Amino acid sequence: MLRSLSHLWFLSLVVFGAVLSTAAAVAAKEPAVYKHGVIIPFEGEIGPGLERYVFRKLDAAKEAGADLVVLEIDSPGGRLYESLEIAWRLQKLDWAHTVAYVPQRAISGAAIVSLGCDEIIMAPHARWGDAGVIIMGKDSLFQFAPEKIVSFVTDELRALAQAKSRPPALAEAIADKSLKVFHVRNVKTGQETYLSAREFQASPDEWKKLGEVASSGEGRFMALTDKEAAQVGLADALVGDREELAARFGLKEFELLSPTWVDFSVAFLNSWLITGLLLIVGLTALYFEFMSPGHGIGGLVGGACFLLLFWSHFLGGTAGWLSIVLFVLGVACIAVEFFLLPGTVAPGLVGSALILASIVMVCQGFLIPRTPSELNTLAGTLALVLVSGGVFVAAAIVITRRMESLPFLNRLMLAPPDTDSTDRNDSSAQGEKWPAVGDVGVAHTPLRPGGKGRFGERTMDVMAMGDFLDRGTPVRVVRVSGNQVFVETVEEQ
Repeated sequence: MLRSLSHLWFLSLVVFGAVLSTAAAVAAKEPAVYKHGVIIPFEGEIGPGLERYVFRKLDAAKEAGADLVVLEIDSPGGRLYESLEIAWRLQKLDWAHTVAYVPQRAISGAAIVSLGCDEIIMAPHARWGDAGVIIMGKDSLFQFAPEKIVSFVTDELRALAQAKSRPPALAEAIADKSLKVFHVRNVKTGQETYLSAREFQASPDEWKKLGEVASSGEGRFMALTDKEAAQVGLADALVGDREELAARFGLKEFELLSPTWVDFSVAFLNSWLITGLLLIVGLTALYFEFMSPGHGIGGLVGGACFLLLFWSHFLGGTAGWLSIVLFVLGVACIAVEFFLLPGTVAPGLVGSALILASIVMVCQGFLIPRTPSELNTLAGTLALVLVSGGVFVAAAIVITRRMESLPFLNRLMLAPPDTDSTDRNDSSAQGEKWPAVGDVGVAHTPLRPGGKGRFGERTMDVMAMGDFLDRGTPVRVVRVSGNQVFVETVEEQ
């Protein structure tokens, strides 16, 4: 009787334990309930602009109280650094569940971005993977990255995969074309996973090989279709559209985070045409301010143009504080050339070089290209700078020679004192005489083309017309425009 009771007691404990285990398993599998889901479109080539755009949208999603963020990816990839930065930003996001939804393609850097999300969901016929790194070689030819760079990238991908409980070997294979991946089962626990050939050979007694991922190794980067990604477990589900995706998470619909006026403004101002116009107008306005200082209109217009340029490209991800500092120093050097050390060449050359370097950095964010994408960007930047610089030079020549006849600009010129007898007597009483057209003097400093000229007892800033003039060269005033006096050698008359 006691033995029967003990057996019954033991059986009751087993049944009770089984019930508790089942309840715990059901509770663990119960899907999370989401209240507010948002979709962030992720389209086009990955670069600084797209990176900053995604970060702004993530901040907006957090402010809106979203607990489910869907990054709808349709991208061929792009720059490696920005791809990794976006992936790690998503991996560290702790205020919402993140999903990478791939309606068509997530190739190269886009596949890296998706690894930072909690789930990867693909639509039928979508493609994912192929993240081989390409750099510029010694002969300016593009080639696959060396082993050192590949090791860095694969380490990053393995860390991203491990952070989201994905097989690291699958993530590593999209960037290492020599890596073969096997489907294996643990002989003790029965757990199935995917290991690289190196991992499998390190402990062959613990695993039983079930097969291999056909698209890995053999000299190609792993790329998967929707069904292949679901088969290996990289794709958590296959979903046809947004409505089906919302139903999967228990939502009626998603809030689409559409671009705001800031996003449109940044995209508009970052276009090549508008960037070129801002450069031309800004440089021309600053040159006008240097030629006819005192009004401040040229400085205001030029400052506004470059403020828009740096603001838009700063939000676009290409401008940084270094480019701003270089530009300010360049303008300061040119101002020194015009106002403090006229006739010297060094400040102007240094200032021009600093402004050129800052403009290149503002437009693209780097100086030396290392990938095909960066080389194309550099070619476009140089073309933009050359065209804008040519138009600016032409505008500067017109302003220098025809400012007094240009509408509106001639009203902004500082009129020189009248040269009648009364004014001349007043000037003589003060020991100074404003030069008039035809007055003869001498170059007090080298004129290259700006410098100092001496007319009687007065020394003043002058600008040489034509060739540079040496110190001591006889000169004659040929034109007075605002507070600028233009001279040429007496022999030219």
